[in-house]
Amino acid sequence: MKRGKNYRASLAKYDPQASYDVDKACALVKDLHYVKFDETVELHVALKLGKSQTVRDTLVFPNQFTAEKKVLVFCPDERAKEALDAGAAYAGAAEYIDKVKGGWLDFDIAVATPDMMKDVGRLGMVLGRKGLMPNPKTGTVTNDIVNAINELKKGRTEYRADKTGIVHIAVGKVSMDADKVAENVKLLLSEIDRKKPADAKSDYIRSVSVSSSMGPGVWVDFKEEA
Repeated sequence: MKRGKNYRASLAKYDPQASYDVDKACALVKDLHYVKFDETVELHVALKLGKSQTVRDTLVFPNQFTAEKKVLVFCPDERAKEALDAGAAYAGAAEYIDKVKGGWLDFDIAVATPDMMKDVGRLGMVLGRKGLMPNPKTGTVTNDIVNAINELKKGRTEYRADKTGIVHIAVGKVSMDADKVAENVKLLLSEIDRKKPADAKSDYIRSVSVSSSMGPGVWVDFKEEA
């Protein structure tokens, strides 16, 4: 793949084969930034997982960088006011199930009470494709909708390994102080390490890299954060 001159100029500023500690790697990502818009900083963590193993959870980054998310709560109509008072953008039962069936997706996160999942599960073709299906593992299927909304509005974010065993996740913006991005990265690496399957190999974390959305990747010496 042919790269532009600005990208190639960024590569000349550091050793692309070297690994750096988290603080240095995040500082480098800022130094390598060359486009005019505020890029997202992305972390890529390659894991060694068995066929039946997966890693998936949620966390709240200490330093937020995204706009407040619109939360839809699927709940019995009598609990809709509770959800709306807690900060949900939308809440209800049949009305919103029908809207989503019709293709309406004007929300960022969906939460459901357990008693609604029989009906919400039928929206799998719509919600599943967009990664919006409520799931107990991510705290989005719960009777405690007030706490769930509070956590989500504080920026609770899901991370998960894809089919190739790699976690791809946004951890900041290049406009942020590098130490704040590094703090987010350190927390995420700690959480991924904590979620290591009991029977995973010792080389569970194979590699870690950080980059801006348009810039070159910087290898992270993740062992220093273990």
